[in-house]
Amino acid sequence: MGRLNLIFQKRRLKALPFVLIALLGLATSGLVFSEEDHDRAKILKERGQIRPLTEIIDKVRTKHSGEIIEVELEEEEGKIIYELELLDEDGVVTELKYDAKTGVLLTTEVEDED
Repeated sequence: MGRLNLIFQKRRLKALPFVLIALLGLATSGLVFSEEDHDRAKILKERGQIRPLTEIIDKVRTKHSGEIIEVELEEEEGKIIYELELLDEDGVVTELKYDAKTGVLLTTEVEDED
């Protein structure tokens, strides 16, 4: 447990990108995440600091079409954020940011094709 505490102190949840899609059984995407990142998300969820990713993905699927191609957990302005990228059938990528603690959608941004 001391090693995990050291990791939290060193990184302070700043830009903790990790792909969680494989966690949901979507391994067909070919994306992988480290055991350290998985452990960090598990601890935050157990502490009640974040909602389960499955809950956020359910929200996304009810309101948006497309394939989830990336999921990150970051800290922005003191909030822990789930950032999901969706790829629609036209090849357009949309980025959705959710407050990881409350599950509230914060922003939706269509990425430039450049």
